[in-house]
Amino acid sequence: MNSAEKLIHGRLKHLESHLEQENPILLNTVQSFKKLDRVARKMRLIGSDESYATQIPWWPLITVLGTFSSGKSTFINHYLDHKLQRSGNQAVDDRFTVICYSREKTAHALPGVALDSDPRFPFYQISNEIEMVSKGEGQRIDAYLQLKTCPSEQLRGKILIDSPGFDADAQRNATLRLTDHIIDLSDLVLVFFDARHPEPGAMKDTLDHLVSNTISRPDSGKFLYILNQIDTTAREDNPEEVVAAWQRAMGDRGLTAGRFYTIYNPSAAVPIEDDQLRERFERKRDADMEEIHSRMREVEIERAYRIVGSLEKTALDIEGRAVPALQAAMARWKKRVLWGDAMVFGLGLVMLLIWSVNVGYWQGMAFAPPWLESLSANSTALYGSILAVVLVVFGLHLTIKNLAARSMGASLARHGGKLSIRGNLARAFQRNTKPWRSIFNKSPVGWGHFSRKRLKQVIEDADNYVQTLNDRFTNPSGDDLPRETATEEGEKEPGGTGT
Repeated sequence: MNSAEKLIHGRLKHLESHLEQENPILLNTVQSFKKLDRVARKMRLIGSDESYATQIPWWPLITVLGTFSSGKSTFINHYLDHKLQRSGNQAVDDRFTVICYSREKTAHALPGVALDSDPRFPFYQISNEIEMVSKGEGQRIDAYLQLKTCPSEQLRGKILIDSPGFDADAQRNATLRLTDHIIDLSDLVLVFFDARHPEPGAMKDTLDHLVSNTISRPDSGKFLYILNQIDTTAREDNPEEVVAAWQRAMGDRGLTAGRFYTIYNPSAAVPIEDDQLRERFERKRDADMEEIHSRMREVEIERAYRIVGSLEKTALDIEGRAVPALQAAMARWKKRVLWGDAMVFGLGLVMLLIWSVNVGYWQGMAFAPPWLESLSANSTALYGSILAVVLVVFGLHLTIKNLAARSMGASLARHGGKLSIRGNLARAFQRNTKPWRSIFNKSPVGWGHFSRKRLKQVIEDADNYVQTLNDRFTNPSGDDLPRETATEEGEKEPGGTGT
């Protein structure tokens, strides 16, 4: 085992030890991810220092997005019952803050490198992504990220991310890249807007990115759009019009009803003198807050299912997308090599024929150069000449194979991401174009009976994990027996699964 393999092995062992304490139900899924890794490494979809298990966050992830002064930090502090985040009407923090639970009574702030180097967190190796977006910025990871710990019980088993104000101009490209990254990984996304903003229509760019660009996502149900600080509209002649203006702005971008909330923080509320109006505002606030908090409580369940879903999807993608993509690339590569051989050797033969005719090596239809008779008499020289010709032909063929592989590899590297395949398709393809690999091989390196069998086992494992999760979180029969008792009886009954 080399140093890279030892490193990833240590990270997975560390992950298993944490899951054993924090979420034992997911512990066995790490072993299933290791099965995937073995298949993918043989195919070179991932390297020896990589694992699919480190490419997903294992803790439930809640992200809070929004504009400056929209009340994100105040909401987080109220939720945690801990004054952790600075709040104010102006920008108070221009970094993403990852907040996680700690048993220590005192909160701590750690630099961004703590996140970039730890595979348990959603920003693992994100410095590479930042570097691709903004050259040289990957080394300034602390300017984009920070980790904070907090003893709040609300954080147990989950991670909360507070984002910088969305309408920031500084570091905008990298900030948008990070925003998209955490949106993809999050189990729940709270999008905050400021009810005090007079013209929602003027925030076109922000609304487009936070609403229009997310509404068509397959996981759009994880977005909650929140109009915060609605208490400030109580003094308006028609406070309902403020809400209606925001609803129209959201509706213009395709947001459906039932996912738009109006809240305010009771500890920082503007006094409402009218008793009936205050009661109406409080009733709506409490109902919306309870629904938001309910969704935040459910993320642990959702994350467990998402991890199992990611396990199954990766297995299906390897067999259903990566392998066919490699086979298609290998077929195109073979075609290019054959065409290249035909063109090079055909052109070479034509040029050789023209040259031999010009120097008088042909007597009618017979090829009779003056050196042929002496060469035929010397068998050593004859065999040496034949070997030299074979080596030249083989060398030209290898050169054509290599050039064709390079051109296709570069194309796969540029467009491989569009195939939504988790793994380095270009690297896996190059593995199949080594000099000793025949162009007539149809099966990718590392793919065969045992690989199919292993992926089938992973898919079966995923189904079993789902059943285990269902047994934990559901009870369709309405049986009041404790889980342990029900399990024991299930094992004793004929045909019982014992799950």
